[in-house]
Amino acid sequence: MEDIADFGKLHKLFDENFMEYTSYVIKERAIPDMSDGLKPVQRRILQTLYNMDDGRFQKVANVVGETMKLHPHGDASIFAALVNLSNKDLLIERQGNFGNIFTGDHASAARYIECRLAPLAKEALFNKDLTEFQPSYDGRMQEPVTLPARIPMLLLLGAEGIAVGMATKIMPHNFRELLRAQKKILKGKSVTLYPDFQKGGMLDVSGYNNGNGRLKCRAKIVEKNEKTIVIEEIPHSTTTSSLIDSIEKADKRGKIKIQSINDYTAEQVEIEIKLARGIYAKDTIKALYAFTDCEVSISPNLTVIKDNHPVNISVEEVLKDNTEKLVQDLEKELQIELGRLQDRLHAKTLEQIFIEERIYKKIEECKTQKAIIDTVDKSLAEFESKLIKPVSREDIERLLEIRIKRISRFDIDRQRKEIKGIESSIKEVQKKLEDIIGFTINYLDNLLKKYGRHYPRRTTIETFTGVKARKVALSNLIVGYHRETGLLGYQVKTDCDMTVPCSEYDKILLIYRDGRYKAIKVLEKIFVDHDIYWVGKVAGKTIFNLLYREGSRNLTYIKRFKTPKFILDKEYRLFHAHKKSWIQLLQTGEGVRARIDFVPTKRSKINSQRLEFDEYLIKGGGAIGKRLSPRTVRRISELTVKIANQQDDIEIEKKETKVKDVSPAVPKQEIKDVTNVEKVSPETPEQEIMDVKKVEEVPPAAPKQKSKVAKKKSANAEKIPDVKKKNKSQLGLFDLKKNK
Repeated sequence: MEDIADFGKLHKLFDENFMEYTSYVIKERAIPDMSDGLKPVQRRILQTLYNMDDGRFQKVANVVGETMKLHPHGDASIFAALVNLSNKDLLIERQGNFGNIFTGDHASAARYIECRLAPLAKEALFNKDLTEFQPSYDGRMQEPVTLPARIPMLLLLGAEGIAVGMATKIMPHNFRELLRAQKKILKGKSVTLYPDFQKGGMLDVSGYNNGNGRLKCRAKIVEKNEKTIVIEEIPHSTTTSSLIDSIEKADKRGKIKIQSINDYTAEQVEIEIKLARGIYAKDTIKALYAFTDCEVSISPNLTVIKDNHPVNISVEEVLKDNTEKLVQDLEKELQIELGRLQDRLHAKTLEQIFIEERIYKKIEECKTQKAIIDTVDKSLAEFESKLIKPVSREDIERLLEIRIKRISRFDIDRQRKEIKGIESSIKEVQKKLEDIIGFTINYLDNLLKKYGRHYPRRTTIETFTGVKARKVALSNLIVGYHRETGLLGYQVKTDCDMTVPCSEYDKILLIYRDGRYKAIKVLEKIFVDHDIYWVGKVAGKTIFNLLYREGSRNLTYIKRFKTPKFILDKEYRLFHAHKKSWIQLLQTGEGVRARIDFVPTKRSKINSQRLEFDEYLIKGGGAIGKRLSPRTVRRISELTVKIANQQDDIEIEKKETKVKDVSPAVPKQEIKDVTNVEKVSPETPEQEIMDVKKVEEVPPAAPKQKSKVAKKKSANAEKIPDVKKKNKSQLGLFDLKKNK
């Protein structure tokens, strides 16, 4: 029992300590406060700069040292936060090398660079009357709980942080747009705000959800010429170094092809990309968005500290809360100013009455301090109607401290003029308080007029057209098929029977000789069998033209179909399985023609047919197709050139004979055909010969020259000069006898 009790105490101790640690990290390190939008280290840096401000630049090392009096976590975190805050170009003016947000270069050492508060920060962040202070971590100094910010700092600066069990990622927004949105809120209108990044770029907000959701950010890429690309702006959360690294990696993986890449970035981003031979800018820009950091996705998460608790809210809620706080703070400032003016008027009026009515002479006979105070109090009671509040003992003591020299030189007209000025100031403040909304709008207008021109919008809002990696990927892989081994893949490179150029995103369609087909991914090497008939990339609009033998009837069927639907690695069939069924011809595309030769029969007069595939309808891959003929097909020849109708009946005859007699008659014109090597498949019981013929129209051959004997027999024969002598192997029987 005691062990269990001890375990319970230890468990409780761990729970308490962990909760304390968690709360500390969330509130003091990672998550910003919604009221002023600052993390504790940023707030302490700004307060230190305000305390040190004398109009001149301060060494960053000195600022870091002074901030350590308020911040307990060392100089490294303070220096990093100060550089980050300075590079936002809003609250801190810089002098020296603070690094480069475009290239990612680091700042110089703290002893070499200087900074000071910007005018905007002095005007909009600090007011001692409205600031609540608390003791610092060691109790030696006072630090602000929050700063009385009059601008929406949380949305202006943005923030990122990772705490225990939660994180925040708040996007920065444009100064002018935020203040204009606050004016709309004060007028009761709805607002819509989108992020604005220092690095510019292009932003797609179609998935953005008022501070949460998803953003797509792209680099601004300009086509200098068809072989040169220039990147002028980069996406948020990237640098030129990281962007160039991603481009070089894409080039090594074969996603893009570039010749060189150079970074000329200084004050503006300039990355120049030279393209390789045969590669052009238009296609490469799309590939850069698909395969590199030229396009990045950002997932905003607006988590803040509100009323001492972490909450996830929207941009509109934050801006409304900041606007309400602005109205309250301005009202408090006016109330404080009104109170001070009234106190000043009260003091001036008492002083005027005390001197002009010569009340100071009534105290000449008084012997005690109490008698003096009572005499002055009774004398001032007569003028109570002229006073704006009752006379206090402190007022009487202040009157009694007036020197005789000042009384003797008292200027009545000047005093009355000052009182009138104070009274008019009080009326102005009261008027502002009556219309506090209008006063707040005027205040925002003054800020816009004074500082707005320094903060133009940098990021362009656009709607991106999705770039599919598969469409822009280069066909940098060659998938080969080796029939003897039955291997297929982009590592199969020697003695390939078929090759297909493709990318890693493509799918490969395999069609077997017996009518099976399946689709697979592009792999290095895989065994697929020895009887592959066709290999190609899967394309939805590809038209297949198929002639196959139906084994049970020994007849040929024709069908046309588009790329069939499939599940990867699952086998399907184009026709019913049979041991005597196989593909006789398979070609893709339109305009496919073939010559069909049938087995001759006694009654048949025509034993061939010209086949136009385009004359048949396109159906599904599972269709049986249409019977080509009731006769048995002997041979199928694909034709790549369309033959004229008048030449369809011409038969090409090739005779190998020895010339015995030379005919004097005029020879007929010869018809020549160009025939490629026929592909004979010896695996089938009845050999199907599929050859690819290129039939060309050949001009008529010149007639053969007549012999000397023919010349003598022809009285009107023309003389043909320069008759070449025949070789001995070309001489006929008649010529041999003549030579003897």
